[in-house]
Amino acid sequence: MGDISEFNLGLRLFLKGYPWRRIDPVPWVPLKKSLAECRLAIGSSAGFVLPGQEPFDDSVRGGDYTFRAIPSDAKVGEFIETHRSEAFDHAGIQTDPNLAFPLDRARELVTEKRIGELAPRHLSFMGSITAPGRLVKQTAPEAAQWLVEDHVDIALLIPV
Repeated sequence: MGDISEFNLGLRLFLKGYPWRRIDPVPWVPLKKSLAECRLAIGSSAGFVLPGQEPFDDSVRGGDYTFRAIPSDAKVGEFIETHRSEAFDHAGIQTDPNLAFPLDRARELVTEKRIGELAPRHLSFMGSITAPGRLVKQTAPEAAQWLVEDHVDIALLIPV
């Protein structure tokens, strides 16, 4: 893990003054079936889009709170990284998008029968949302509804 001293002065001042929200954790709910019987969806805040999809809009004040559907049969090598943050080195996820959206690794788990199946679609969000109100009130309920509609049992969430 990096150290705050590695960031430029502007970013360090922003992080020091940012009004971080305190969120009570969601109660844990144990699985009612084995992982080998579960349907998995991936959710990542790496800001990936596919060719032909609208990129995330880095001009939205407070951050683009929308999401993109990533079909289960998408080719990871075609992912386009549009994350707006300058707070991390993007080289790793640009070289291997599986680091932040492990769709190929999830497919391997299905092949190995470690998880049952993949959901038909997965969710790509933009990270670095400094004003999350619209995300919480608008986007999250819609994303949750997609997961319900797709009969998802477990979600692998990758914050970037």
